Amino acid sequence: MPALPPLPDWVTRVGVFDLETTGVDVESDRIVTAHVGLLDAHGREIAARDWFADPGIDIPAGATAVHGITTAQARSHGRPVGQVVAEVIAALRSLLAQGVPVVAYNASYDFSLLANEARRHGVIPLDDPSPIIDPLVIDKAYDRYRPGKRTLQVVAALYAVSLEDAHEAAADAVAAGRVAQALARQFALPETLAELHTSQIGWARAQAASLTEYFIRIGRIEPDDRLDGTWPVRPSPHREHRR
Repeated sequence: MPALPPLPDWVTRVGVFDLETTGVDVESDRIVTAHVGLLDAHGREIAARDWFADPGIDIPAGATAVHGITTAQARSHGRPVGQVVAEVIAALRSLLAQGVPVVAYNASYDFSLLANEARRHGVIPLDDPSPIIDPLVIDKAYDRYRPGKRTLQVVAALYAVSLEDAHEAAADAVAAGRVAQALARQFALPETLAELHTSQIGWARAQAASLTEYFIRIGRIEPDDRLDGTWPVRPSPHREHRR
């Protein structure tokens, strides 16, 4: 087999992060499971931690259908969500403080929900985490006109990354990290993490604007509505209560 192209130095050691939750609303939904890990240059996970939380609210049947966790299981085996939130943020903050980039697929979802959970439980949030690598934003930027869905399962398959347990936090986090490394091999990404992080802010904003125009055109949203393209953390109406 031919050797893989070399990785840029900044993606030879990456953190990975994923949440499974009670739903898709970053302001009102809650964490059920979380994973934070560390991949080496070969995509092997060399450090990892998982969390299982009792979100404090019922888990809707639709969310259970996605990740398989019921309210009864979370209440019986989950830890208090406030403790979980504090520990997840501490793990992410430690990686970022060391200059290790954190990969999260659709980062503005996971980081925004985590920030709102932090405020809910009196934990200092990660309001402006950096450097973050979001394979969804990068894939859309470099292969803009490719038709079809952009779910992690679809994009992982496209870049020959195995994902056997989709919607399980550890599996999704690791797959996202490996997709990020595949993207770095395939495309001429910005040369530094700082440049990549800044570029993703602009790409995410442009992608949201383009999707807004499309949704207005097909009648999915009203002409005065706008999708929030803020990345990697969407603003919260409760930010004034930050500690």
